[in-house]
Amino acid sequence: MPTSPAATNLPVVRVLPMLGLPHLDRPFDYLVTEADGPVVQPGVRVRVRFAGRLVDAIVLARQPASEHDGDLRFIERVISPEVVAPDTLRALVDALAQRYAGVRSDIYRSAIPARHARAEESDTTTPWDELGDAAEPDLSPWASYQLGPSYVDAVLSRKVARAAWQIAPGEHWAGAVAALATKVAADGGGVLVVVPDQRDVDKCEKALRDFVGKRQITTLTAAQGPQARYSRYLSVLHGQGRLVVGTRSAAFAPVVDLRLVVLLHDGDSSLVDPRAPYLHAREVLTTRSAIEQASILIGGYARTAETQLLVESGWMHELLASREVLRRRAPRIHAAGDSDFELERDPRARDARLPSAAFRAASAALERGAPVLFQVPRTGYVRALACGVCRSPARCRACNGPLGLPSGGEQVVPTCGWCGRVDPVHVCPECGSRRLRAVVVGSERTAEELGRAFPRTPVKTSWGERIISTIAHEPALIVASPGAEPDVEDGSYGAAILLDTWALLRRPDLRATEEAFTTWMAASALVASQSQHGEVVVVADPGIPAVQHLIRWDAPGFAAGELAQRRDARFPPAVHIAVIDSPRSALDDFMAHVELPQNTEVLGPVDLPAGVDLPGEWDKTEFGPAQRVLVRSPLTGRSDLGRALRAGAVGRASRRNALPLRIQVDPLQIG
Repeated sequence: MPTSPAATNLPVVRVLPMLGLPHLDRPFDYLVTEADGPVVQPGVRVRVRFAGRLVDAIVLARQPASEHDGDLRFIERVISPEVVAPDTLRALVDALAQRYAGVRSDIYRSAIPARHARAEESDTTTPWDELGDAAEPDLSPWASYQLGPSYVDAVLSRKVARAAWQIAPGEHWAGAVAALATKVAADGGGVLVVVPDQRDVDKCEKALRDFVGKRQITTLTAAQGPQARYSRYLSVLHGQGRLVVGTRSAAFAPVVDLRLVVLLHDGDSSLVDPRAPYLHAREVLTTRSAIEQASILIGGYARTAETQLLVESGWMHELLASREVLRRRAPRIHAAGDSDFELERDPRARDARLPSAAFRAASAALERGAPVLFQVPRTGYVRALACGVCRSPARCRACNGPLGLPSGGEQVVPTCGWCGRVDPVHVCPECGSRRLRAVVVGSERTAEELGRAFPRTPVKTSWGERIISTIAHEPALIVASPGAEPDVEDGSYGAAILLDTWALLRRPDLRATEEAFTTWMAASALVASQSQHGEVVVVADPGIPAVQHLIRWDAPGFAAGELAQRRDARFPPAVHIAVIDSPRSALDDFMAHVELPQNTEVLGPVDLPAGVDLPGEWDKTEFGPAQRVLVRSPLTGRSDLGRALRAGAVGRASRRNALPLRIQVDPLQIG
């Protein structure tokens, strides 16, 4: 029991316990002592006794009295006087919980780093201006874009400006972002830049170092330790961290006087939190922009259907380079089929699995002394084989497993991926052919094939955990998986060859075409301009719409077409879709009690897709296997579907149904 009496002024403190349970995701009233009264403010973390155990809680409000009829407990202690959840963050968490059918305590755990006592002893209050000298940035890169100068003027004049930025080929995007961010920060405003991964954080930090001191840049990434992350969070909270760059979780950074939010490459899956309620950084930042009235810039070489929807709704405007700029900066892009006839025309091209046009482009770039990029969709060796005539999958005669070519250099005998048996004389059961072709050839195998085709040229691979950040501007063959393409120091690639494009396009995924187009655009942007003989060869059917948009460097046109197709098929973002996974009996119970919005369509239940599991244990004989229901709702209310599912989860918990339940609202992958 506390030794100090209750506070005379606003003795009741309303808190949200960090319990992670839907039915307990609501405020509870406690008393605060006179001694703790001055530090217990909304946004402070405290410890309270709840159901006999001590738990952390966030203070939501102070009030003179409680509506609770019974006796109130005192809070146990104040964890820290730091207001780690300011008003804007609490409003953001409330909005996201409704949008994603989430539990607020889960969102707070993602947003606020764990407390570290020693971090509170570090200097987090020295004004930003005293940490270094800011140079006058060059904003001329924005003049290359239609409405670019107008956007910059609006941001600097403290107006709310929202734009979808299509980065032009050859643009040093980090430099353009750093220049605008520095200008805003030097004027006293806060800037938040969110990127998918550490490589992009490093690019932004390096670009910012051209204008500001090292201590004037605050980075927030998952790789930082608890003390570093919490101390940097406090520096942002206190206004010292005015220029913030980070990965997904940095979207919650409590930047003071936030004026500009920048999100790069919003189609990247790493921007989605893998933990419930599976927040996407784009949704976090667009919601912040609306709550805090901050300007926002969503940029990338390609454009997602979600960003296109924001443009078509009028919520955002476009920042596009003129056709003249694109013609001047873009490489020559053309398609070359991968038919057997074309490969037979050139023995060296056949060895490298390249059409002759791609082989010629690579050879010409190497002769000019430039590196050549080969983008392959997967890592490793050949994943599977198919009949060279009818394209039927090659299967093991013993176990019906997939045949492939294992790693090991000289081993070229088809081998079963399940039982390990070799099949040196495979015969297709469909057409009787003995010819085989690769279904997907990985980066290692591609590197070996290229090494035989270009014997005097070094071959390097970049993929998985062996990513190469930069390479020298010299003759070399670089085989990289999407997203792992190295930058060229002081230059660009002379050519890029996009291989196995059909493997990306034919994935059974709603976003397969969008992701393929994004990876092609990103790789093409690394190639020299056409005036410098830069060339991109897409090994694909030139009649494919995505290939045509790539050739024309038309990201807006592709995004508009993709969104139109989603509207026709009634897929996100044209509608809201929630994916609900649970054991069959619990799924039936949940759907029977949830009150869905009007004009909502329920699809299923069906079995979970292959490779998707539902965590938890239950008696499958009694409760049934895990199954899935899709709930499709129109866009009339942004949070109506999430709000209804959240209420359903609360009701389910009150019925003491403890079986696993997973709710994902507008996930990137549906099945």
